[in-house]
Amino acid sequence: MSQRDAESGLENPDLALPAVLARNEETVRQGFWKKMARVAGRVPFAEEAASAWFCTRDPATPLRVKATLLGALAYFVLPADLIPDFVAGLGFTDDATVLMAAIGLVSSHIKPAHRADARKALGLPPLDGKS
Repeated sequence: MSQRDAESGLENPDLALPAVLARNEETVRQGFWKKMARVAGRVPFAEEAASAWFCTRDPATPLRVKATLLGALAYFVLPADLIPDFVAGLGFTDDATVLMAAIGLVSSHIKPAHRADARKALGLPPLDGKS
């Protein structure tokens, strides 16, 4: 094992995971709503993404669920991805795929309150029709 591996925690995945989680959380915290403000009307998965964001903010959400959702949301937020977002018709396809796969894995943890908060944040009417 190299000195660099020892310092980075690569020899022990339990040490590397918190660093990755912290980096993803910071990326999402700083960029999620900025990106949503720019693209919410152009992406069909805006409500799901916002619901996932609110789920990550919930203290009752298990750490593994937060890690899964934060990884997917960080992929959405970061400008460098498999298909650049500016490519007409395809730009958000990879973002949607990653996010929907993550949500599919942890969907039971995304609660009605997370979805309601997402709709409110996006300026959408509540699903129950009440204001």
